[in-house]
Order: sequence, then structure tokens, then C-alpha cells
Amino acid sequence: MNSEKKIKIAGYALIIILVGSIYIISPNFYNDLFRVILSGDMKEIAAYIDSFGTLAIFFGFMLVLLINIVGLPSIFAITANGLLFGPAVGIIISWIAETVGVILGFLLMRTILRPSAEKLIHKSTRLSKIDDLSGKNGFKLMLVLRSLPYFPSGVLTAFGAISKISLKDYSLSSLIGKLPATALEVMIGHDIFTYNQNLNRLAIVIAISVIVYGGLWFFNKKYINGKK
Repeated sequence: MNSEKKIKIAGYALIIILVGSIYIISPNFYNDLFRVILSGDMKEIAAYIDSFGTLAIFFGFMLVLLINIVGLPSIFAITANGLLFGPAVGIIISWIAETVGVILGFLLMRTILRPSAEKLIHKSTRLSKIDDLSGKNGFKLMLVLRSLPYFPSGVLTAFGAISKISLKDYSLSSLIGKLPATALEVMIGHDIFTYNQNLNRLAIVIAISVIVYGGLWFFNKKYINGKK
């Protein structure tokens, strides 16, 4: 058994343990989880996490993790974490939860989607070239895409699952790329809801983000067009 298969088995076992443990601790968790996620109401999500009292950080972590496993948008959950626990703690727990979630989601999707994708890819020369490129430069591509705030995480997870990117490259690029993206999402979300106290910081964060990501887009565009 190779190392990737061992990691897949360990990943599936972790999902089962996490899902089972949460059900034992809170049997109504999953019903409530889907209700608050589908509501899209950040305040309701924050109140739901806070209702667990001393276990609020754990359930805030698990909420973000499970959302990322299934590929749904987690912006409301990570904003709630920032509001409840403060930007610093909110960033840390949301970053780790998002990273673990997208890796577990990748393992599940690759098992389900990759075999079917390979059949489709082999029928198209263009898709085969793209697939080969994703294997050779998958780390760089995923790193850049994961670092973009508000980019649909589930789309990237599915893209990674059907591509040739290795589990190691996908995991490392997601770990590194998710940090700036999550930090910005938590900070901006937190300061929007507390703008009376943090309006100046919100403006500075947005301005810096526009400059940094605008610069990256500009230089990447020049690189792609061969205008180094």
C-alpha cells in the first residue's frame, strides 16, 4: 500500500470519527448546521456557534471544516468566528479548519470524480494538455488560486480532484495559500460588522488588498503573455 492510499484511508477514518463524535456530543448538530448554513444569516450562525458555550471554539472550527469538505461557501462561518473570538483567534481556527476541510474534500472528490474525469480527458487532446500542466505546475497554480479571497473554494477543490496535482502539492499549496485569503476574509468581515470602531482599519486593509492582488494579477498577466 503506497503512502497516498494510507493517507486516503486515514482521511476517511478521520471524517467518520469527526462526524460520529459530533453526533454523540450534539445529536441535533447536523440538522441545525444545514439550517443555519442555508439561511446565509451571519448573525444567526454566530449565535448558533456561541450557543455551545465552552465548546464554541470547537464547533466554530468544525462548522468551517464541514462546510469546506462539502464545498459550500464558508465566508459567513469564518466571519462569525472572527466576531465571536476576535480577529486573531478567528483567523487561526478558520485557516486550519479550511485547510483540513479542503484536503478531506479533495480526497473524497478525487475518489469519486477522478476516474470519470480521466475517461473524458483521454478523449480530448486539449484537456490532456491542461491535465499534464496541472501535474507539472499544479503547486504554483493552486497556491495562487487558494490565496485569492472570496474565490469559490469548492470549485478549486473539485478542480484539484480531477487534475493530476499530487496530494502533497495540493495540501501544501492549500495550507500556504489559505492563510492570506482567510486572514483577509476574517478581517474584512469582522470590520464590516464593527465598522463604527474599525472603519479606518477596514479602509486600509481593503486598499492594501487591492494594491497587492492587483499587482499580482498584472504581473501574472504579463508573464502569461510572455512579456516578462
